[in-house]
Amino acid sequence: MPIALDKETRLALKKQAHHLKPIVQSGAAGLSESVLAEIDRALSDHELVKIKLVADNKQAFAAEVDSACEQLEAASVQQIGRTATLYRPNPEKK
Repeated sequence: MPIALDKETRLALKKQAHHLKPIVQSGAAGLSESVLAEIDRALSDHELVKIKLVADNKQAFAAEVDSACEQLEAASVQQIGRTATLYRPNPEKK
């Protein structure tokens, strides 16, 4: 289940993510198992990551982001164009 963020936390994370470049990019296969595994690894390492997904339209893009968040237990901080920012706290990093 994706995690929920309050407005204050979401705004702070947006500010933190502003300078980040996309770490993971999907190919023509879309949100494959290998892409999900790479996003999972990136979230474990960095907690806050930008990803770039190939999608036909906004609805397909939003569905892929929602699917990734659900499968990886992450939160979508923001979506701009074909880029999404995901966050998942890592309890071991504290």
